[in-house]
Amino acid sequence: MDLGLKGKNAVVTGGSKGIGRAVAECFAVEGANVAICARNADEVIAAVADLKALGVKACGAGIDVADENALKSWIASSAAELGGIDALVCNVSALAVGNSAETWEKSFRTDMMHTVNAIEAALPFLEKSACASIVIISSVSGFEVDFAAGSYGAMKAALIHYAKGLSRQLVAKGIRVNCVSPGNTYFDGGIWQNIEKNVPDLFATTLQVNPTGKFGTPAEVANGVVFLCSPVASRISGTNLVIDGALTVAV
Repeated sequence: MDLGLKGKNAVVTGGSKGIGRAVAECFAVEGANVAICARNADEVIAAVADLKALGVKACGAGIDVADENALKSWIASSAAELGGIDALVCNVSALAVGNSAETWEKSFRTDMMHTVNAIEAALPFLEKSACASIVIISSVSGFEVDFAAGSYGAMKAALIHYAKGLSRQLVAKGIRVNCVSPGNTYFDGGIWQNIEKNVPDLFATTLQVNPTGKFGTPAEVANGVVFLCSPVASRISGTNLVIDGALTVAV
């Protein structure tokens, strides 16, 4: 299926590894130009080089998305370099699991406010697109109570609500807004690899409750994200796409 993304411009936060990197690569394979950011500038440079090798225009910068001014400046410069923005994917998470003042602050500043600020900065460019789309990456922890209950789960739940509200607010401007909630997703340097090394009992227990008998991959999540961003999904807005291999039981 041709998703109709060739020549379109996508901006992905947290695009140097994991789900964000897979999303950026999926966009590039579909012929879309891509801008990415992450805290590690060297990793961004390497990822941008790989994206360019796929035959598209790509750019990136090393920033902390919790820094509002840096984030908004990067989005504006990305729009200028790419020639506009057709799709925005807000992917970064502090992964701050816990119930302390520190985890709440990190979750709010990174998961929630980076999304709010990124969308605010991208809106003037999205409004000029004929196929504008926003996808917010949440989590299954945002609609079911699990070990991440507390700051992480609450902020992910807030993102689902925020996306639904935005879908109604922006529909008249031709901008679609959706959420994607991945289940357990394993990749090098990711949270589940860290849990595998440091909390093996939790890793084993979580693996056992996955009906597929395995964790998901970033590419499996990315396929859903990029589809939602594409013109092919023109009628889909305000949904929360769960990509979890039948892990959750909520209806």
